[in-house]
Amino acid sequence: MTFDYDLFVIGGGSGGVRAARVAAATGAKVALAEEFRMGGTCVIRGCVPKKLMVFASTYAESMEDAQEYGWDVKIGPFDWTKFRTKLHAELDRLEGVYRRLLGNSEVTIFDARATLKDAHTVALSTGETVTAKHILVATGGHPTKPDIENADLAITSNEIFNLEVMPKSILIVGGGYIASEFAGILNGLGVKVTQFYRGAQILRGFDDEARGLIADGMIEKGVNLHLGTNVLEMRREGAGIYVKATNGDEHVFDQVMFATGRHANTDGLGLEEIGVKLGRSGEIRVDDFSQTAVPSIYAVGDVTNRVNLTPVAIREGMAFVETVFKGNPTKPDHDLIPSAVFTQPEFGTVGLTEEQAREQEPIEVYCTSFKPMNHSFAGRADRVMMKLIVSQATRKVLGCHIVADHAGELIQMVGIAVKMGATKEDFDRTVAVHPTISEELVTMKEPVRRA
Repeated sequence: MTFDYDLFVIGGGSGGVRAARVAAATGAKVALAEEFRMGGTCVIRGCVPKKLMVFASTYAESMEDAQEYGWDVKIGPFDWTKFRTKLHAELDRLEGVYRRLLGNSEVTIFDARATLKDAHTVALSTGETVTAKHILVATGGHPTKPDIENADLAITSNEIFNLEVMPKSILIVGGGYIASEFAGILNGLGVKVTQFYRGAQILRGFDDEARGLIADGMIEKGVNLHLGTNVLEMRREGAGIYVKATNGDEHVFDQVMFATGRHANTDGLGLEEIGVKLGRSGEIRVDDFSQTAVPSIYAVGDVTNRVNLTPVAIREGMAFVETVFKGNPTKPDHDLIPSAVFTQPEFGTVGLTEEQAREQEPIEVYCTSFKPMNHSFAGRADRVMMKLIVSQATRKVLGCHIVADHAGELIQMVGIAVKMGATKEDFDRTVAVHPTISEELVTMKEPVRRA
């Protein structure tokens, strides 16, 4: 059978775009459809705009510190309109970069919604129908709101970048990294932030000691964090939103933001109708090679709900091309993935948490927490934490957890060592870089506990 394309990619996010470009470089005829904006969640409504907001939110504190260091600076109000205008101009620029990359790779772009008619046929919202030997679904996910009355009054992380006016007060509901990151961001921008999380501690699934230090740091900086608390009732009250909490508290906020979960973008794509299996959150079920139950259809990125990180989606897309177009069956490697959580304080992590590791084997824990030089001089209470989880049997470093300024930058380098199988003694043999906070990673000689 002759097909219009060797590969048709549905979704113009990081994973889909990378797969399309790399496949086209092999000589394959490739097309890609994107119904919204090229760049996907990460570029348009995720990591990139969020990180720029993180940068913006730290300047008030930096200027306060500058005064302690002898600089004559004054802290004025934050101009949300000016920042938002520049933010959107940058996102437009990045979207243009993605389009040029695809064009330069000779990938055909369809600015349309694509749905599946059968294992090799794609229907476009423009009315066109095309066929492809292979189809890759990389449609990502979207934030969801809880099923409560008047939930539509709240925004999600998708809308936060488009607000006309920065609220004076906001309730953020959720305890994951998105909720906790935006709590720090908005607090830093001068918004009065309240955060509800129904669980016992934020950042479930991460190292318990790190979670506690981050929560304490957020509270110290001004976030009104309520654990074991959820929304019981909400309604419009004047220009604000009235919220009654499960703990009995009642407040009116300018805005409410839900960051309580995400759902795969699979609704209405026609996947189940042609035999593709979906999970409970709509995620596409795939094998180790990203192949679905329909042999010609593959899926990568957040739509599969494996490890929902942009670099992972890119790796999955490249492994797909190796497997399908280069004849080199390749499984994406989901082991020992370093990651950063841009809370304030920032968090970098790779490998096992202490809780996970001690369930697996006997371990030693090396940990230190201290007030760093820059914060101490400025009179801040901020503390950092450096933590290594070490196997008693092999001496390998099983996990590393850092709570500190620029922890994301630090964990990338540590991730290389952990991925290579470095032992505690390898860390010990490394000469410290002084004076830095990271030198503590190679100077902790005695474990604080064994488990």
